[in-house]
Amino acid sequence: MRWEQKVQYATLSDIGLRRKNNQDSFTIQLASDEETFTKFGHLFVVADGMGGHAVGELASKMAVDAIPLTFFKSRAETNGGALTEAIEHANRAIHERGSTNVDFNRMGTTCVCLVLSANGAVLGHVGDSRAYRVRGDRIEQLTFDHSLQWELERQGRLKKNDALMSEVRHVITRSLGPEPNVEVEIDGPMPVLPNDRYLLCSDGLTGYVTDPEIGMIIREMPIEESARLLVNLAKMRGGSDNITVVVVQCGDWANSPSEDVHADSPTTLATPHRPQSRLVIWLMLIIVLAVGSWMMTLRMFVIGGLVLGGGLLGVVGLLAARNRQPTPPQRHYESDSTVDHRPYRLASARTSKDFLNTLNQMEVELRKMANDENWQLDWEQHARAVSAARQALDKKASGKVLSELGKAVDLLMGGLHAHRKKLKAAEPPETGKPAE
Repeated sequence: MRWEQKVQYATLSDIGLRRKNNQDSFTIQLASDEETFTKFGHLFVVADGMGGHAVGELASKMAVDAIPLTFFKSRAETNGGALTEAIEHANRAIHERGSTNVDFNRMGTTCVCLVLSANGAVLGHVGDSRAYRVRGDRIEQLTFDHSLQWELERQGRLKKNDALMSEVRHVITRSLGPEPNVEVEIDGPMPVLPNDRYLLCSDGLTGYVTDPEIGMIIREMPIEESARLLVNLAKMRGGSDNITVVVVQCGDWANSPSEDVHADSPTTLATPHRPQSRLVIWLMLIIVLAVGSWMMTLRMFVIGGLVLGGGLLGVVGLLAARNRQPTPPQRHYESDSTVDHRPYRLASARTSKDFLNTLNQMEVELRKMANDENWQLDWEQHARAVSAARQALDKKASGKVLSELGKAVDLLMGGLHAHRKKLKAAEPPETGKPAE
C-alpha cells in the first residue's frame, strides 16, 4: 500500500436491544505523516469485552487504549512483530488488573486489529471478533475464530449441522486477560488493492448477518450507510448482543489513473504481448523445409541446399531475437514481503434478488409495527426512501435499492428507540425492599 492512497472509514458501535451496557470498544489510529506510515501504518482495533457488570467494558477499553500505545512505540522489525508485542502487552495489563480485585477475576476481551502499511495489510487477533475483506465480487474471512466450534470443525470432530453446534458456537477458547500469557494469531502481510474494503466486527454482527449479506452490503453501499445497515439488520433479527463495526475503504493509487491491475495478480502489471509468436515461427520453418525438399527432389541441389540452409538460419535468428527481447520490469506496488493469504472462508458478494426481497419484507413488517404502535418518525422522508427503493428495483439498480431501503430502515429503527425510551420513562420507579 502507498502513503498517497486515501483511506476512508466508518464506525458504529451499538448496545443492541437486550444489553444494559456496551462492552464493545474500538479505536482508529491513522498515521499522521509518511514517515509514521512507512514505519508502522494505519491501525484499526475492535474489542469485545466479557464479564458481568462493567468488567467486560473495562477490559475492552483497556485493550483499545493499550494496543496503539505499544504498537507505535515498538522497535520490532515487522508490523506483525509490533502487533504481537502490542496485543501481548494489553493481555498482561488486563490480567494484572483482573488479579487485583475479586470482582474483576477472569475479566477478558477479544480483539481484532488491522494494520494498513507500506508492506500491505497485517491482521492480529485473539478470540472470535472477525476481519473480512471485500474485493471485487467476493467476501473473504481473513481471521480464524478462536472458538470451540471452529477448533472442533478444524479437527474434523464437528460438522456444521451437528446437534452439538448450539452448545459450542459461543464458547471462546482464547481471549485477552484471563491468563498471564496469550497466543496471538498474525496473518499477512497481504497485498492491498485500490477499492479493497475491510470490515472489523464483534460477534454481535456475525451472529445474525451472514457472510454473503455482509459482502453485498459493503460492496454496494457507501461505507457509512453500510455500517448503519449492518447494525440495523443485526438488531432487526434479535440484537441480543452489542454490535460494533469498522468499515475501511482503500483509495486508488495516486498519480496512476491509467494503470490497470488484474485482480488475480495484485502486485504487478501484466507483461505486454511479444510480436513474434511461436506459431508464426514454426509455420515459417515448415514452409522453408517444404520448399527446400521440393527443390531437392527436382535435383536442384545447390539452390535447394541454399534455401534449406538460409531458411534454417533465419528461423534460428528469429527465435534468438525473440528470446533476447527484454521483459518490461515488473512494477511492485506492495513490498516484496507481502505473501499470498488464503482466506478461512470465502463467499460471493454479488447482490441477490432473494436478499433484496428479504430486506424489503423486513422493512414492511417493521413499518407495520411502527404504525400499530404509533412510533414517532419522519414519515414523509420514510415514504420518499421507500418510493426511491421501488423505482431502483424496477431499474435493477441493486446498490440504490440497498441504499434507499437502508435509509427507510434507519428511520424506523430511530422511531423504535424513541418509542422504547418513551415506554421506559412511563414505567413506575422501582421500589426497594421494605425495611425490616
